[in-house]
Amino acid sequence: MVNLRIMKSAIRLVRFVAAATLALLCAISSSSAGSAASYSEVRKAFQEAYARATSSVLDTSAADSEALKSYPLYPYLQAARIQQALSIGSSDSMDEVDKRAADFMATFGQQPVGRNLRRTWLDSLARRSQWNQFMAVYRDAGATDAARCQSFVARITLGKTDGLAADIAKSWLTPRSLPECDRPFAWLKDTGALTPALIEERVHLALDNNNAEFARQLIPQLPVQRTAPLYQWAALLESPLRAIDTLIASPGTAIEPTALMAGWKRLTRSDVQAAKERYTKFITSRALNRENASPYALALALGLAWNRDPSALEYFDQVAPADLDETALEWWARAALWAKDWKTAAHAIATMSATNRQTARWRYWSARIAEQTHDTPTAQTLYAGLLGDDNYYSAMAAAHLDRTIAPHPQAVPVNADLMATLERIPALERSRELFLCGMRPEAVAEWQFGFDTLQPEARLQSIRLAAQWGWYEQAVTVATAQHVFNDYSLLYPRPYDAQVNAAAHLAEIAPEIVYGVVRQESLYRIDAVSTAGARGLMQLQLATARSTARHYKRPSPTLTDLFDPYINTALGAARLRMLLDEFDDQIPVALAGYNAGVNAVRRWLPTEQLDSDIWIENIPYNETRSYVQRILWHSLMFTWLKTKGEAQQTASWLAPISPLHHPEQTDRVANSAR
Repeated sequence: MVNLRIMKSAIRLVRFVAAATLALLCAISSSSAGSAASYSEVRKAFQEAYARATSSVLDTSAADSEALKSYPLYPYLQAARIQQALSIGSSDSMDEVDKRAADFMATFGQQPVGRNLRRTWLDSLARRSQWNQFMAVYRDAGATDAARCQSFVARITLGKTDGLAADIAKSWLTPRSLPECDRPFAWLKDTGALTPALIEERVHLALDNNNAEFARQLIPQLPVQRTAPLYQWAALLESPLRAIDTLIASPGTAIEPTALMAGWKRLTRSDVQAAKERYTKFITSRALNRENASPYALALALGLAWNRDPSALEYFDQVAPADLDETALEWWARAALWAKDWKTAAHAIATMSATNRQTARWRYWSARIAEQTHDTPTAQTLYAGLLGDDNYYSAMAAAHLDRTIAPHPQAVPVNADLMATLERIPALERSRELFLCGMRPEAVAEWQFGFDTLQPEARLQSIRLAAQWGWYEQAVTVATAQHVFNDYSLLYPRPYDAQVNAAAHLAEIAPEIVYGVVRQESLYRIDAVSTAGARGLMQLQLATARSTARHYKRPSPTLTDLFDPYINTALGAARLRMLLDEFDDQIPVALAGYNAGVNAVRRWLPTEQLDSDIWIENIPYNETRSYVQRILWHSLMFTWLKTKGEAQQTASWLAPISPLHHPEQTDRVANSAR
């Protein structure tokens, strides 16, 4: 268990302020290159001026210094001031502001700095109905939905309607609501171009995307004789169990096959046991022969496989070979592995495409099947063939061979002259400064703008350049795009040793596991924010962080606290320790719980002891399965680097996954999140 007294002392020492995130970013990176350090003073001036220019109060500061005007990011300050004037007004007339925007775009319109200004300017011109100038500024490439809809309004107003109906029709065909286009869509209807066929096509798009609510808004626009099948389809999506039962009770009711399959798939996902109970009656009521029933058997088989129900194999047997795509074959194999039906698993793998069979995953499972069927020579040959790979499966193969494993590092060559040249490329220089100023989206855009001009050797060196700046997530992203995976010294840095080691010590977890979570969750970004609101190095949601702090009787963290590496890693490691305690120190299960949540993992636990690789392979969420496997591999790489290249043992990875030893306590972690 975590040493609470030490944890209290450690967290008490942390004094976090709002600027800590940016300060740490700059501290990590500003010493990486001489030119970056030389900008340190003017960078501060830029940040202060940029903050004023992006506030809701018009910037009326004094004239800029010559140093600021010479700073690489000065155009971003100019653009921000113009955007501010367009959004909240200016002492200048709007004609003068438009002129400033036009002059700026004439110089910078093709660069990333002009993109946000173009959007803001277009929005301002549309609000003021300045349609001629709007059309002069508008570019369809990269336009937002709102700007594209505004361009339709401009063309309608200006009478430039050649080809307009076809262009609006393209925007019409979306599965979601697009209120910005209400006027263009009304124009399309008034001209007679919004045909029932076009309306029905959009309804189908909405239903295909499970957006039954939006489909119901569109259906009344159709002739009444065309609406019944669509309402039926919507009902199947909204209440699949009720709709399926109604169809079973009324075998004579006609229904579109696409709608019927959509409803059946929805039922197999929402209540697979109910689908299983109704399958025979459903197939009989619809008078489906074996061939026509095959897709329905497949949907049920997949739902049962995701639910780790051994009866999935019964329904896979009823699927026609033509209906078994690669995803279906993989889940057939997984279901067979869960049931320890080695013959069926081998058959499913043999049916896969040659490309899929040759992946590390299925080569490994072919070895496991050979081992289980006592074909030791084949198993050992297949396991040995995996040792040249660097991934979770190669580590598992080494464990089965009772051998240590070492990765196969391939260093990106160092070309100091080319690195120096890259740093002087204006777009990359701007990218570095934007990164140092915490302007990540703009930094990425500038990076891509400069990267696109590079030759292959220079692109390879850019990985080192990003890492040298301390921009670790960009280094890994650029490396991945170029299929560079094995420069472990470059791609597995340890920039937060003090924080991670302290957190790992307090939580009694190996630092390499904590670093593995940091790398997988945030790629070292202390200011990372996910679409779900998770924050910081270990991607903690505020509710989770607070429940963890409450469990350890610590002060409740704020959102800003989660960007502090000390607080984030301490709470993240503590959370992982809670999961380990909950799941009997089973690391794969705890990692799965960190990603997918306690309740999901509790459903996934076996009822009796099961090999860990089979359990991990059958995690139903693709993201979580990959997450667990990658963190195990990451932790191995961090350990290998720490031991300066010692081959590693992975025998512990073979420890079976067991049911909980304390089922009466299984709500403890879940309750702590309330």
